[in-house]
Amino acid sequence: MSTEHGLSEPALDPAGAAGPAAPAAPPAPTGNPALLGLPAFLVGGIGLTLYLFGYLPAAAVGTLVPMTLLVSGLGLLVAGVWAIRIGQGAVGAIFTVFATFWLSYGYLVLSLVNDWLKIPAENAAAAQATFLIAWLAVFAVLTLATLRLPLAFTTLFALVTITVALVLTATLNGSTGLLTIAGITAALFCLTAVYIFVDGMTQELGGRARPMGAPLVR
Repeated sequence: MSTEHGLSEPALDPAGAAGPAAPAAPPAPTGNPALLGLPAFLVGGIGLTLYLFGYLPAAAVGTLVPMTLLVSGLGLLVAGVWAIRIGQGAVGAIFTVFATFWLSYGYLVLSLVNDWLKIPAENAAAAQATFLIAWLAVFAVLTLATLRLPLAFTTLFALVTITVALVLTATLNGSTGLLTIAGITAALFCLTAVYIFVDGMTQELGGRARPMGAPLVR
């Protein structure tokens, strides 16, 4: 029943008295965290690619610190928290894992450049190899654990894993040729990330989804 002004009368409770209206629930957070996480990932990935190709000299490796710490690390961390808040646990875990990789990588570079860790020069390769071995294991497990995702994502994780494996081998053998090959695989994972990002942005703006490929495991 409505009043003459078009407003509904308050509903009556069983006792016949008007009850207060229940407060509206706050809207659930939404959005696509990948639209932040992927560009942040790309900044560190492109910087690493240029370093592996030799465009960025070893003497200027400190240039990677702001790219990996402040952009890739923090950007992916924010994207990970965002994903978790909207109930995307797997996405949040993936972004947070990559965030901690870039944060730790940036800190390692900063530490080696400033000799904060007091690692003797003859042990520097072993120290870097230890870092790479640990992350190689993590990325390999991440790749296997996400085989139910579309093929584009599995390709991205696999290329990251291969890149870390090549850099590890080059570090242990002192091979610049392997670093160049690692630069190629790094460029490929950057291109894959660009493809996934463009797909996400296109859909966000009302466009059609691009093919991501069927998952390897259903």
